[in-house]
Amino acid sequence: MASWLARRRFPALATAILVGWGLLSTTWVVHVAYGRTAWALPDDLWDTLVAAQRLLHLRLSGLYTQPTGLVSFPGTAIILVPVVALMDALGIPIDPQTAHHSHPTSWLVAGPYEIAISCLVLFAVDHLAERQGLTLGRRFFLAVASAVALWSVTIRWGHPEDAVAVALLLYAIGALDPGEGDVRLAKAGWLAGAALVVQPLVLLALPVLVVVVWQAPHQLTRRPGRVAGFGVRAITPSAVALGIAAAANWHATVTAVTSQPNYPSIDHPTPWTSLAPHLSHGNVAAGPARMLAIVLACGCAVGYAYRRRLAPPDEPFLPELLWWVAAALAMRCVFESVMVAYYVWPALAVALVAAAASWTRLVWTGVLAAAVTFASQSAWRSTWGWWTAIIVGLALVLSCARPRMPRDRAPRDYAGATVTRLP
Repeated sequence: MASWLARRRFPALATAILVGWGLLSTTWVVHVAYGRTAWALPDDLWDTLVAAQRLLHLRLSGLYTQPTGLVSFPGTAIILVPVVALMDALGIPIDPQTAHHSHPTSWLVAGPYEIAISCLVLFAVDHLAERQGLTLGRRFFLAVASAVALWSVTIRWGHPEDAVAVALLLYAIGALDPGEGDVRLAKAGWLAGAALVVQPLVLLALPVLVVVVWQAPHQLTRRPGRVAGFGVRAITPSAVALGIAAAANWHATVTAVTSQPNYPSIDHPTPWTSLAPHLSHGNVAAGPARMLAIVLACGCAVGYAYRRRLAPPDEPFLPELLWWVAAALAMRCVFESVMVAYYVWPALAVALVAAAASWTRLVWTGVLAAAVTFASQSAWRSTWGWWTAIIVGLALVLSCARPRMPRDRAPRDYAGATVTRLP
């Protein structure tokens, strides 16, 4: 353990600071700095805790019924089952913050837990940075920039499922190292499957990973078998979890997962809000528009395949792969019917790792990622203004993080032969 902590000292330190700051900033700091008597807590966490409690007590029919408000896959609630079990053992109720209950005790237990498990992504980021042979200084800056961006997901909004899913996705990418054999491909498939069952956003990155599996050299299994095996492992956890939930309550599960209602009167409306199917109480269905994001993500997979054909065989594949995964994750924000500030975080997190191969790109990407993170918290509700500003910010982050193609790179044709440049 001591040796592991020494290797991962930067994410471990960032985790401790983020947990401590999360407790202080939501309780004591808001009272001293702003004179508020109520704690500043993430509202979205409590409903997910209720879903986790129903899972703990095997009340599966209530997983997708109110007040859980769950629209994600069951893994979102599964990762919170341990803290709910601890709260039940200690006799601490899941008491959401209200006007008459401004200091819920449950935050003192659930808060540190959800921040800590979200910080798993910091360890995944450092793992990939170490695999790329980055210096300690660069890994330190990467940990700081990643922790700053992570604040929005954990402390501000209370969505640990996004961070845990991206962490598992990054570990899956690390397992797709060329030349490691079919065992590593199997590990990558299960990790991707675990990420998907926690947060279906990971589905946007899967087309790019399939291209990696197809192109992986020196594997024992033929390409169709590799892709099929990876796909089965990536889909099985979600299929099993959703199948169990649907068997317990078919209507509630299918309605929540397919329509994925969102609230334009509360969150940020976008130019696509008027085109989304309208539900009751002024809500809109975000699910159909997200299908367009999946189509664009498939386009990112085609772009990655083309770029890898131009790359020399000995060129490191991680920066390029990570950038295309970040671009695929950013597609969610392009066609989202209703936006929330933390939606931008997955693309920012992966873009930071993609930019880490260069100090200049890393610094600029880190600065822009912080700017987009805090700008997205704005209460500005202009349909075009807020959404346009965030999309432009994401585009700038991806532009800064983009791995540069060496000028002396010799392109190759589709058969793998080098194309001679004419003078």
